[in-house]
Amino acid sequence: MISIAERHKFIKEQLAKNGFVRVQDLADQLGVTGATIRKDLRILESQNVLYRTHGSASPVKPHVMDISITEKQTQNIALKKMIADAAQRTITPDDAIILASGSTVTAFAEILHPIGNINVVTPSLGIAVLLNEKENIKVLVLGGEMYKNSLSVRGIYAEMGLANVSCSKLFIGCDGIDFESGITCATVEEARLTNAMMKVASKTVVLADSSKFGRRGFGRIGNIEDIDIIITDSGIPSTMKEQMEEAGVQIIIAG
Repeated sequence: MISIAERHKFIKEQLAKNGFVRVQDLADQLGVTGATIRKDLRILESQNVLYRTHGSASPVKPHVMDISITEKQTQNIALKKMIADAAQRTITPDDAIILASGSTVTAFAEILHPIGNINVVTPSLGIAVLLNEKENIKVLVLGGEMYKNSLSVRGIYAEMGLANVSCSKLFIGCDGIDFESGITCATVEEARLTNAMMKVASKTVVLADSSKFGRRGFGRIGNIEDIDIIITDSGIPSTMKEQMEEAGVQIIIAG
């Protein structure tokens, strides 16, 4: 019979490989009962190795807090630059796009250069200022209530500003990508505005480094199937990549 130490080693390996584990899958693979696996997960959680959810577990506590964009911009800088470069390659001549708020989308705005002219709609004041310095970019800034953490606007007035626009692509960041919870962000207000922006864009593109997989924010943007493209880095768990591609999402690995 496989020992406790061997089971725990196997569970850790599966977490590292897949970004999550399911109780029933582990029980089948190890030839033990679900009760045994649940006990193993409780022990590993007490050691801060993982975070248990209903019938599954993640490597870290999945729920995220709303932190300022200034703090986010200091995290995973090199990965965000690579993701931004890959996003630039999706821009077409005389495009019309929406740039949501967030540190990875801001990194994209910093290097964005149009092919011909480009129209950009954004709720982010920081992004609007960045793009104002560039040639051949026309910026439409949405109005609404100012949120200090993201330096962007939210609310009904921001949503009303979308009434007369139609864009090819919406670029969004997120705080979590999880098959059970879908695409999530830190606040309900941001999720609601993102939903409104998705309705006026032909495609939704998520810019997210691999640390976002298996995480969950409070505000739910939508299901995995609601997304057209995810641009991320090579750290994405292979199982998650395969499952998302099976769901019809195009995965672009930056760099």
